[in-house]
Amino acid sequence: MFKHDYQEAKVIAEIGCNHMGDFEIAKELVLLAKSTGAEYVKLQKRNNKELLTEEQYNATHPNPANSYGDTYGAHREFLEFSVEQHKELMEYCKTLDMVYSTSVWDVTSAREILSINPIFIKIPSACNNNFEMLKVLRDEYEGEVHVSFGMTKQEEEEQIISLFEETDQAKSRLVIYSCTSGYPVPFKDLSLLEIKRMYEKFEDRVKAIGFSGHHLGIAVDIAAYTLGARWIERHFTKDRTWKGTDHAASLEPAGVGKLVRNLKATYEALSFKSAEILPIEDVQREKLKYRAK
Repeated sequence: MFKHDYQEAKVIAEIGCNHMGDFEIAKELVLLAKSTGAEYVKLQKRNNKELLTEEQYNATHPNPANSYGDTYGAHREFLEFSVEQHKELMEYCKTLDMVYSTSVWDVTSAREILSINPIFIKIPSACNNNFEMLKVLRDEYEGEVHVSFGMTKQEEEEQIISLFEETDQAKSRLVIYSCTSGYPVPFKDLSLLEIKRMYEKFEDRVKAIGFSGHHLGIAVDIAAYTLGARWIERHFTKDRTWKGTDHAASLEPAGVGKLVRNLKATYEALSFKSAEILPIEDVQREKLKYRAK
């Protein structure tokens, strides 16, 4: 049985590319995330010509209604921010007492983002097998490296953790996330007991274990936290009807606010009794407890 201690959940509002390529919308989303009580926001950085094949870059978007360009490459370029813009967003987060982070999808993006030195950098499930990029973050960056394990075989999980153990950095720097890759994911496929498996296998080998959810609603996030997920990551948007593929599986500000509230309540409740009869129970025991005649 895993033996983790409960800590207050750390909630990441994942903006991703829900800013629709508009820098001012990105700043607005950071401010809205602040209003929910979340302390962390996350964007993403891609070098699309490095990440995509020429055929993928020049293909049409698989869902043209969500596309911001004539080709998938043009669509992805429209959604990209420069390193300078990411740095400006990081500085803006600091003024709000928020923590900025970014997912990186390729070696170039990893080096660009580590150059501005955020507290942590995330590796999405889609490219956690890019070991060249993982080595760059292991060897050239000193912050935490967070890795999602969606669409990842257990053998691949082991390879990722072993890579950081080669330099004795997994326990101090590596945070891994239980994740199912889908948009949105039905509840039956969330497989929350994977968190328990990850604790049993990796608790003593990594810094922390989290949960990255692409489902609807906020009920199961509480279960994930109770199972030991110390980081809870959810996609975040201002309006779920906005153009783009991620909005429908995202939470709006009211949803993230309720999630933060419910996680705090759960943290407060996760304890053993400090006495056999709590002070709040004394008056009820005196009034209601059965007494033999």
